[in-house]
Amino acid sequence: MSQESKKQILELAKALEALTFGDFTLSSGQKSKYYFDGRILTLSSAGSYLVGEAILEEVYKYGANEIGGPTLGADPIVSAVTLTSHLKGRPINGFLVRSLAKGHGTEQLLEGPITRTNAKEHMTKVLIVDDVCTSGGSLFHAISAAETYGCEVVCVAVILDRKQGGSEAIRKKGYSFVSLLDATDEGLVTIS
Repeated sequence: MSQESKKQILELAKALEALTFGDFTLSSGQKSKYYFDGRILTLSSAGSYLVGEAILEEVYKYGANEIGGPTLGADPIVSAVTLTSHLKGRPINGFLVRSLAKGHGTEQLLEGPITRTNAKEHMTKVLIVDDVCTSGGSLFHAISAAETYGCEVVCVAVILDRKQGGSEAIRKKGYSFVSLLDATDEGLVTIS
């Protein structure tokens, strides 16, 4: 994806205050000099468009047939990418991974029209996506769910990599990893 597209995403994140600076306590208890709320970005019309275009490029680049990720961060990204793919005439389907399987109905962990295969040579290739990568826990949960379902994870993509160990752990497990934006502990957020 182009550096200009990433720059537009970063500028829009700041303008919408999806990316804010100050002193914050994260859900992990860690302190941070910035906070990124990906849903503010991806649920805006411009952000949905820009992120949908950028992540779709990665889907096509890695030959993924479907895209999915952990609910709630991945929900608007998956929707933006699937809609954009349809408009481009090269449609792909999306799926969402619940934190826990439903306790009723079909009791599914994965939601959406995902293709299930058991033959190694015909595995559905998927790109796993989320808004942020910190430790990688929610991404690993989505990877595991997709692989258990019979999919091959060809890439993991996020909007913001906080560079706090998650992306390194994902790469160490042999997965390709891309981010649109990168951050440092000092709060500097730049395009990847």
